[in-house]
Amino acid sequence: MTSPAAERHRFTVLAEDEGRRLDQVLAARVPGLSRQRARVLIDIGGVFVDSARVKVAGRLLRAGQTVEAHTGGALERATKAVGRAARERDAAALPSPRIIHLDEDVVVVDKPASLITAPTPESDRSNLADLLRRRLGGELYVVHRLDLGTSGLLVLARTSEANRVLGEHFRVHDIERVYLAVLRGRLDPAGGRDGERTVDLAIDGRRAVTHFQISEALGPGELATLVRCRLETGRTHQIRIHARHLGHPVLGDRQYGQRTAFDPPRMALHATRLGFRHPRTGAQFEFESPLPDDLAGWLAELRARAATPGLAASAEPPKEA
Repeated sequence: MTSPAAERHRFTVLAEDEGRRLDQVLAARVPGLSRQRARVLIDIGGVFVDSARVKVAGRLLRAGQTVEAHTGGALERATKAVGRAARERDAAALPSPRIIHLDEDVVVVDKPASLITAPTPESDRSNLADLLRRRLGGELYVVHRLDLGTSGLLVLARTSEANRVLGEHFRVHDIERVYLAVLRGRLDPAGGRDGERTVDLAIDGRRAVTHFQISEALGPGELATLVRCRLETGRTHQIRIHARHLGHPVLGDRQYGQRTAFDPPRMALHATRLGFRHPRTGAQFEFESPLPDDLAGWLAELRARAATPGLAASAEPPKEA
């Protein structure tokens, strides 16, 4: 799954732009941005003036103000119009998250791939948190996140106290999180116990530990390995970075891996298990989510390919154009 890379355009309002509309100045100062697209970008929440998100295209600017425009996938995915109806069309086009558990303190959902978890500088609309707020009403707090291309289980808090307690559980790593991933090539236990490999490699200067449990080697040959990834810590892109460190990146991961002749329909990473203590009652909750149909169907094809003589050996990546 690919999406235009996010870009930040930052500039200071010049004296000659004093009193001009925000959409006019954006169109003049951001390369490739027409006035209409500037209005859409403002409408989806991708523009900040002096660090505050602004959604009024007719906002008059003053010399010396700082403007930031965040372009990328959110703008490309948005309906090319402004107003409530356009943003409702955006929301209607999104895959729908499945609610697994709901009570007055928390909501547990199974997030589909291609749905971002929370607002970003690019947009504060068309994300999981926004959809759930519309559906459930009231407060909603993002406790942890999954990447855009990753599917699976997430818990969100419905009160500030639940958010505080769950946040503390995540801080001290008192949360069970297990992912299913398909890695490129044959992962060897290499002395690990019970088919497990552990990577203890800091990310951005912070300790990060992932336990890779080998579930299935897809061969003969060096085709792929299905693994269960248990997080001891939770850093941004932790599994993806640690898989690359092992020399076996997650299949379909364009950032940390490379293309193959047997790529999945999207990144082969799914949050399959989530366990936590309820923030108010202390009861232990455990949830499971099997591989969704897109990855399950692809994995069945991969198994068939691995079992066919000659196919596994011919699994070189296509040459880049």
